[in-house]
This record gives sequence, structure tokens and C-alpha cells, in this order.
Amino acid sequence: MKFEDSILEIEKKINELTIFSKEKNIDLNSEIQKLLTMRDKELEEIYSKLTSWDKIFVARHPERPYTLDYIQELSEDFVELHGDRLFRDDPAIVGGMCKIDGKNFMIIGHQKGRTTEEKLHRNFGMANPEGYRKTLRLLKMAEKFKIPVLMLIDTPGAFPGIEAEQHGQGEAIARNLMEMTTIKTPLISVVIGEGGSGGALGLGIADKIFMLEHTIYSIISPEGCAAILYKDPNRVVEAAENLKISAQNLLELKVIDGIIPEPLGGAHRNFKCSSDNLKLVILEAISQLEKLDMETLLENRYNKFRQIGEFKEV
Repeated sequence: MKFEDSILEIEKKINELTIFSKEKNIDLNSEIQKLLTMRDKELEEIYSKLTSWDKIFVARHPERPYTLDYIQELSEDFVELHGDRLFRDDPAIVGGMCKIDGKNFMIIGHQKGRTTEEKLHRNFGMANPEGYRKTLRLLKMAEKFKIPVLMLIDTPGAFPGIEAEQHGQGEAIARNLMEMTTIKTPLISVVIGEGGSGGALGLGIADKIFMLEHTIYSIISPEGCAAILYKDPNRVVEAAENLKISAQNLLELKVIDGIIPEPLGGAHRNFKCSSDNLKLVILEAISQLEKLDMETLLENRYNKFRQIGEFKEV
């Protein structure tokens, strides 16, 4: 990322000193530690001033942890469940039963790929209608067995291909939105990377919505907004600011319920720390939600989304 050029130079020096120290058997720990301290200070300075456009690059970072990474780190005994029982399975959305700290959960989330083969297999995290129908099937299963649901959002958007439209992409997402308002079990959604368009919203109706610190959540990408609204693809930075896509903007606007801190330099620099922070927030939120009777839970969920977008004219 361009704004990390100074960090790259420091890390290059750290790497060179580390290799030299091992090859020559010379103790350079004090020098290396000074550089590490310098790097951390620089990271803190840079990441405290990230713009909305900068955050897009962090949210899309290719080394950022994906849904399956969090499932592996957070949970035990994960059993993936496949298929929508109507057409086929969609690898862009994964889901299944697991335990987190000994507590039963249903986890559902978008899954991108790292290698070219994985990206094609997962369709870059862009789900087809069967992905959203699989999501609904798993939500209904969780409701039947009274299991809380954790949904992890990380997609540039639902797949816009002709076949997806022919198979009812809009209807599948719309049905999820309708059904999720009345699912009788606690629901938590967390944006772990890129939350784009209706593809993200198809997993976004929940009792509590959180975002990791450097993620984005928007009805359209800044690139799409600049091209459609401004008729000028060069105005992407302006579009990103005006869309209010950052976690900080959306918390202020009361679209989300909280921000989960990321380690210094983003989740990709210290996945274990990011996962631990996510786990703490999830367990605390579920503990609060399970104290509510079902009627209150559903009423609160309904009111939560009715109040989004309210404003007063001065």
C-alpha cells in the first residue's frame, strides 16, 4: 500500500540486520529493537490518519484474514454444511456448526480466495443466489435448534452475472432481508473486510452489527459511485469520503453497534490478536442478547433497522 512506503523501508532494514546478525553471529538485537520501535511508532502515526480511501486498501489487503481463517482460529469442531437444497452449493459462502469457547454457534460468511485457483473457485467472494439461499437454510436450522448465529461479511458485492440474475439474485437477497428480521435466535454480523452492496446486506440483518476497525461497508464501491454518480472515475477519493464507508463514520451514523479494534497495522499483521478481539466482542454480545426474551429480541431488531437513516432538519 502506497501510504506504507516508509514502513517498507524500515522493515527492509530490519530484515537485512536480522540476516546479517545470523550469518556473522553478531548480536544486533538492540539495533533491531530500535528499528522495531521506530516501525511501530510510524505505523501508529499512519493508521491514526487513514482516509476512507486508504481504508479501502486495508480492507481489500490480499493477506487479510478471511472467514475460514477466523473459523479455524475461533472455533472447535467446525462441520461445514453445503448446498441450498434447491440448486447447488455456492463456495463463495461457507457455513456450518461449531463451538466457540464450548458454546454452540452457527457460523456463516463470505469466503474469498488467495491463489488464482481459489479465487476462481470462490468467485472472489461474490455469491450467487444459491449462496444466499444456503444462508437462509442455515439460519432456519439455527432457529430450529435455538443456536446463535455469527455472520462474517467480506464481499465486493453479490455476483452480477446474467446467470445469477436468471436464477433470482434480487429475490434471494430480498427474501433473506425479510426472513432475517423474524429469525427466532440471536444474530450477530461482523464486517471483517469489504462489505459491499446487497451482497453484504444479505448477511447483514442482525441484532448486533460490528465492524473491524479498518473495514468498509457501503451500498456501492467508490469506483462504481464515481463512474455512475459523478460520471468521472477519477473522483474515487471524493466518492469514498462522501459515501461514509468507514467503521468510524458508520458508528457515528448509528448504522453499526460497535468497532472491533485491529492490531497495529491492520488484521493482516497480527491475525491472532484480531481473532482474539473478535472473540471477546462476540461472546459479550451473545451473553447480552440471550438475556432477552424472544419477543423483546425481535422487537429490538425491528426497531434497530427502522431507526437507521432518521435525521432532523435544522
